[in-house]
Order: sequence, then structure tokens, then C-alpha cells
Amino acid sequence: MKMKLKLKVNGAELEAFIEPHTTLQDLLREDLDFTGTKEGCSSGMCGACTVLVDGKAVKSCLIIALQCQGKEITTIEGLARGEQLHPLQTSFIEHGAIQCGFCTPGMVLTAKSWLDENPNPSEEDVRLGISGNLCRCTGYVKIVDAIMATVAKNK
Repeated sequence: MKMKLKLKVNGAELEAFIEPHTTLQDLLREDLDFTGTKEGCSSGMCGACTVLVDGKAVKSCLIIALQCQGKEITTIEGLARGEQLHPLQTSFIEHGAIQCGFCTPGMVLTAKSWLDENPNPSEEDVRLGISGNLCRCTGYVKIVDAIMATVAKNK
């Protein structure tokens, strides 16, 4: 039996009719076509599916979509404002923190949520803040550099 769900995704009020067991990840990718939310491990270990729910980073593979009734969801597609990329997105590009790009959406959204709460972190703090997101390509150095550069620009 499908159930009606109302939520706000990237600023738009949306409705969907979904099965009660549908994850937020599946709703976003399969029903709403926000494919920037990646499907990695489906067990909350890799962080590729990270989105913001009311401004907090969550692993969308672990959340039942119905838990997001009335909440505001931000995917990587909604982080930019029109053609203007978010400073973290720009910094990731400028610092070569994107290789295959699979982890990038989750990494950027995790960093955004974390920096919103911790605007002046040390490099060690940043490494801890992104520790729930796996990257198989970069070795994290360029990712940390990109995040630290964003912090420096905001001072």
C-alpha cells in the first residue's frame, strides 16, 4: 500500500506516493531523479548517499523516506544557487578534490553541515568531520585542502 509523503527538496514542495519501506535514497534517486545522491554501500558506511535533512548531514540509505515528512532536504543539486556554485563546490574543483566524483556529493554535503556548526576548524577537526565518508581515489589530502581553503575564505 503506497502512502503520501510531502517534503521540500532543494526548495521545492514535493509530494510522492511511496511504499512504507522506501528509503530516502531510493525516493531521491529513483522517484525524484536527484541522481547526485549516490548509492554506495546501502549500509551507512561509505557516505556517498549523504544529503542534508533540515541542515544536518544524514546517510539517506539509512532513513525511511516517511521519516522526512514535512522536512527540508538538500541534495548536491540544490546546494548551488542557479549557476553560482556553493563555495565548497568551487573549492573542491579548484583544489582537484574530485577524481572519479562518486564520493564528492556526500563529501561536500557532509562538509557543509559540519562547517555550519564548526566554522573555524583545524585540519585535524576537518579530517574527523569527514571521517564517515569514504573516498577511494584522492587519499583525502585534496579534499581536506579544499575544505580548509573554504574555511580560510570565510574568515
